[in-house]
Amino acid sequence: MKLSDFDYDLPEELIAQIPAEPRDTSRLMVLHRQTKVIEHKVFRQIIDYLQPKDLLVVNNTRVIPARLFARRNDSIVEILLLRKVDDFVWNCMVKPGKKVKPGDELSFGDFTATCIERTREGTRILKFSAADEKILGMGNVPLPPYVHSKISFDRYQTVYAKIDGAVAAPTAGLHFTEHLINQLKDYGVNFAEITLHVGAGTFKPVKTEDIAQHKIHSEVYCIPSQTIDLIKYTKAMGKRVIAIGTTVVRALEQYAIDGKTEGETSLYIYPPFEFKMIDALVTNFHLPRSTLLMLVSAFAGYDFTMQAYREAIKERYRFYSFGDAMMIL
Repeated sequence: MKLSDFDYDLPEELIAQIPAEPRDTSRLMVLHRQTKVIEHKVFRQIIDYLQPKDLLVVNNTRVIPARLFARRNDSIVEILLLRKVDDFVWNCMVKPGKKVKPGDELSFGDFTATCIERTREGTRILKFSAADEKILGMGNVPLPPYVHSKISFDRYQTVYAKIDGAVAAPTAGLHFTEHLINQLKDYGVNFAEITLHVGAGTFKPVKTEDIAQHKIHSEVYCIPSQTIDLIKYTKAMGKRVIAIGTTVVRALEQYAIDGKTEGETSLYIYPPFEFKMIDALVTNFHLPRSTLLMLVSAFAGYDFTMQAYREAIKERYRFYSFGDAMMIL
């Protein structure tokens, strides 16, 4: 397939700038893969599509205050902490990158960072003079580039976030409230967790017209043994494993391929793809020409996915990180 196959025109006013309040009042588009029926609901009605002993798998990663600003000579440089490499050493995205070369020193006021390497991906390896606590203490919410409003740090976290490491939220989970989770548990729905630290590569554009030539970013993941046991139990009972977000899909399908419960995944899912672990998916509406849209198309079917996106635009759904949700059954 070609990159242009995954393009669509989105009116700018449909890019959500603030999240729904309460969280579970966002809209929910329900896609039935077998019948090709599309329904329009509110997210808290997700319970109507679940059964006792179904398993919802969520990503418990927690977003860190990864966005910092430094001074180099007379210029301001934006830093996005991507991944810790060693004590005091981070792999970072730097903007504008051309202003920071190996050997350059950046000032953060109370501490500095020295660029020690430019990676093949174009990121920078920075060695800081301060410990993580001080570095992150100066950090800001790493909101996506298409969000221009001010959002509190807690609102860019899922209610079940617990393990620090992401630079972007697993946004499908932002629709859940503690009340809704408790309601689902009381109904008999089971929950399990994985951890996949979302990296900035999730926003990296695909630039090759032949999508198979694109190299996807890698992300660190961990699947606890309890989650593997719950998945096996769920499937043995003839119930469904439902991924809350594309990050969960990548972690579980990576496990299905190589049996590894932790490590890094650079699994690139696009049509056609044989899913072995998940039976249903909850996700947001993604950017055109993105790997996330390709993943959804692989699961729901390309034609049905693009039909759903056209209907979402017609029905004025809200798109991207703070937008509405889609459930694919």
